[in-house]
Amino acid sequence: MRVLNRYLLFDYLVIFLTALGLITFVMTIGAMVKAVDLMARGISPMLIVRFFFQNVPYILSFSMPISILFAALLLFGRLSMDSEISAMKACGLSLWQVVAPLIVLSVLLSGICVYINNEVAPQAKYANKRLLSSAGVDEPINLLEEGRFIREFPGLLIYVGRKNGHEVKDVVAYELSDDGQVKRSLRAKRGEIEADDVNKILRVRLYDGSMETPDLDDPHDISKTTYTPFRYVQLPPLDFKELLKDDKIRVKHSYMTTSQLIDNIRNVKKDFPMLSEADQAVQRCKLMIEANRRISIAMACFTFMLIGIPLGVKSHRKETSIGMVMSLGIVFAYYIFIVIAKALADYPGLHPNLILWLPLVATQILGFVLIHRSG
Repeated sequence: MRVLNRYLLFDYLVIFLTALGLITFVMTIGAMVKAVDLMARGISPMLIVRFFFQNVPYILSFSMPISILFAALLLFGRLSMDSEISAMKACGLSLWQVVAPLIVLSVLLSGICVYINNEVAPQAKYANKRLLSSAGVDEPINLLEEGRFIREFPGLLIYVGRKNGHEVKDVVAYELSDDGQVKRSLRAKRGEIEADDVNKILRVRLYDGSMETPDLDDPHDISKTTYTPFRYVQLPPLDFKELLKDDKIRVKHSYMTTSQLIDNIRNVKKDFPMLSEADQAVQRCKLMIEANRRISIAMACFTFMLIGIPLGVKSHRKETSIGMVMSLGIVFAYYIFIVIAKALADYPGLHPNLILWLPLVATQILGFVLIHRSG
């Protein structure tokens, strides 16, 4: 049995590591293009090398689960095609006994992926953001991040639902007094952003929206609030000089470690007291989606091993192309739920953070059933 375990582990690791190297390389093409752009701007080679390698942890969080699935499909497709699985069964071994070392390996790889997703990748992304800012190549318009309330501008809290170049949609803005009270709030269907690199300010123009102005003497009395529709409003200029300093860089959700995300989830009401309960719920939901996304992707290492083994046995194929096609199909179906969850982030009542776990649980159950039947 030990000889068989070593044989399977060795063959699996060879395929897995080869696939991991190739898939990671393909997924770094975007980072390579950015690195070439940085080189054209005259950034030092050492900074470019740092930028490139600091992209790798985030890429590994996706390439590891895909490689695990591909290796399982390819290895067990070959074993099945060569009748080695049948020979093992003839010797009295069940499929569970055969695959037990690989299941344990997938659990260990899931643990590594959890650490990468929750600690290493966010810190590496934040380090890259600081690197680009210190090199002076980060676009000022990126200061207005999609799907997050930005509170770093003095006297203003602003939210951008979607952004396409200089055009923004679903904008919410709160103009604040010195003591943090809301002077007026604006909601607009669309807007435009213009960066003034000379004066280091952003100009935000809003179109087709409504303005709410609370009563100065009794701001908490909603009946005294004035509601005014508008076709065009320009917000006060947003000074971003301080935000470009290295120690002032905003910590986006994707830059936070999971422990920081959890702290932010608990403190949404304290951090954003001026927001309505509905907006606080949306902000909390976005944080929960990010935290659950990281853990669910890490658990995909174990899940993909469970589903890859029986599918490989049933495929009776040892061709690399078949394994790659099946891997891409499963990965696409799996990751589409991440897209759905993010799309539903503005509807916290639907609990989109839990949607991320549906394919995980369903695939694990299916994997257990298929292995049991194959055994």
